[in-house]
Amino acid sequence: MQPDVSFVIAAYNAEATLGRAIDSALAQTGVTVEVVVVDDCSSDATVELARSYTDEHVRVLALETNRGPGGARNAGLDAARGRWVAVLDSDDAVLPGRLVTMIARAEQSSAEMAVDNLAVIREDGTPPEVMFPASYLEELANLTLADFIGGNIVFESTFNFGYMKPIFLRNYLEEHHLRYDEELRIGEDYILLASALAKGGRCTVEPAAGYAYHVRSGSISRVLERHHVEAMQRADAAFEAANRLDPQTQKAFTRRTRSLRQAATFLSLVEHIKQRSPLKAIRTALGDPAAIRHLRMPIAVRLHRVARQFAYRSGK
Repeated sequence: MQPDVSFVIAAYNAEATLGRAIDSALAQTGVTVEVVVVDDCSSDATVELARSYTDEHVRVLALETNRGPGGARNAGLDAARGRWVAVLDSDDAVLPGRLVTMIARAEQSSAEMAVDNLAVIREDGTPPEVMFPASYLEELANLTLADFIGGNIVFESTFNFGYMKPIFLRNYLEEHHLRYDEELRIGEDYILLASALAKGGRCTVEPAAGYAYHVRSGSISRVLERHHVEAMQRADAAFEAANRLDPQTQKAFTRRTRSLRQAATFLSLVEHIKQRSPLKAIRTALGDPAAIRHLRMPIAVRLHRVARQFAYRSGK
């Protein structure tokens, strides 16, 4: 029988947390599930841990070459059989009633997608908190493309919607040939949901927190580099060329484009400052003077905030 939901878990060196993610997916109430774990050439015991599950609802795919988070998730989407698909990061978890609640809300509004609130779990002992005010999401009700892009503007967004983990009707993804951009190592979640919304899909919003977003101490461990942002700029340019945007959406998109340019300039400035190349720094600053204001904040603090803006965690 076709399961209600396919959980896709892309895993890379995730033996310490993968069990928690799988267990939480299997613990869903009110829906039938399958869990597709895709091992992206881990060097630890990730694949052995996944294969230790004897539950028939857990399937394991071991990739022959490392394809990155987007590629691993695409392999999982290709293998998924559920009516709905849900991406679950290997170091996160979902609460037991998440999927039945989201599916009910989506079906009530005839939506092809749904997003919900996130519970932020800091593993340093800090009390959990929700990422978005429930009252704000309740008022939002449905997530439009303009809303979503407007919530993904570097340095400016009040609420970063890039952290949201949507569920999709699998047939909708197949009908529109929607998959993750494998060229992106960050920002691949954003482009997929933006593309799905641009195709006319409706996305309902569940205000309750059903996704447990785990933050480990020092989890933003890899350096966010300029080429990462430049890859996002290329992906955004391709997105704009492939979709017709209404005036409100175009306005939000223009703001995002400007913010990515400033982020790239800021990271370039930081590179030149670290390399003690003042002339290169000056030329870079003159090319985009608006980026200079970000130097008013200590560089380490600003870099940390830029990294958080992209939800850029180790292994993702």
